Parts: sequence; C-alpha cells; structure tokens
Amino acid sequence: MYQYLNGIITEVEPSYITLECLGVGYLIYTPNPYQFEEGQEYRVYVYQQIKEDEHLLFGFKTKNEKELFLKLISVKGLGPKIALPILATGSIQGIQDAIERENLLYLRKFPKIGDKLAKQMILDLKGKLSIVNQSEETEDTFEELTQVLVGLGYKEKDIKAIIPKVNNTLKIEDQVKEALRLLLK
Repeated sequence: MYQYLNGIITEVEPSYITLECLGVGYLIYTPNPYQFEEGQEYRVYVYQQIKEDEHLLFGFKTKNEKELFLKLISVKGLGPKIALPILATGSIQGIQDAIERENLLYLRKFPKIGDKLAKQMILDLKGKLSIVNQSEETEDTFEELTQVLVGLGYKEKDIKAIIPKVNNTLKIEDQVKEALRLLLK
C-alpha cells in the first residue's frame, strides 16, 4: 500500500491528474484536480483500490483529506466514486460537523447521497471523526506566508486567492517563491 507519491504534475483533467514519479506517469483520481498545477512538484497522498478487473489510485493534497476519505469509504454503501464528490464539494470541517450534529440536510446536498446513506454515514462515523481541517503547523506556515506577502505589498484578497494553490509541504522560502510566481501571473 502506498502512503504518498512525490512527483511532477504532467496533466490536469476534470477528474484526475497525472503525476510523474521517476519516469512513470500515475493516473490519480482526485476530488479537486485543479488545485494542482502542471509542471509543479507535489506530494500526493494516495489510496490504492484493487479490484478484480481494475487498479485505481485516489489522491489527496493533504493527509487529513486522505484520512477523511478512508473514513467515508468505510461506510456501508459508500465507495470511492461517491466519496470523491463529497470531498470536492464540502470542507473537511463541514463534513465532520454535519456528521457529529446529525445534519441530514447538509449530507444530502452531496451527489448520490440520499436519506438512507446520510443516516448510514452518521451511524457509522459519529464520534469517530477527529480529523482537523489543517495541522497547526500548516496554519502557522500559511499565516507566516501571508505576513511575508503582505510585507511585500500584496493585497490580502489576492493572497487568499492563491494560498490554496501553494504546496504546504514546502519550506517557507519555497512557498514564498511559489506564491510570488502565482501572484505575477
């Protein structure tokens, strides 16, 4: 089983990315492919699904996103193809809160989630989700990155627009370089 792959994004499509690692291009289904940028190096946290007739890779930008995905697919009747759109349209914190508060209305807004599956999600996951939206370290890094960019004269509105595209696994110096490149586009 793979934990993550490091490589360069060579292709971004509506439902997947292609990540080149040591000369091999991996097709990875991801909830938000457009959060990745072609030509950039990323660490993609992956889950491998092996079936009789296919082997699929599902990828995530953060470890927390992968953990929530694994919890979601543990729910009876909820597979990876249903879990991906949930992660694509909802925030980690929002999904957790909806499950903990038994908010069926919020859960039913996701594609292919009806009353029965929403209740099953609550039954199987309530009290078992302790994933936080981002680690404190990541929040501190993005706060530091924001302060650096504000100090360089950029507007907070512009900074907030590019922050999700910055690879949070990089050192702060490299994050600043990546952010500046994105701001100058």
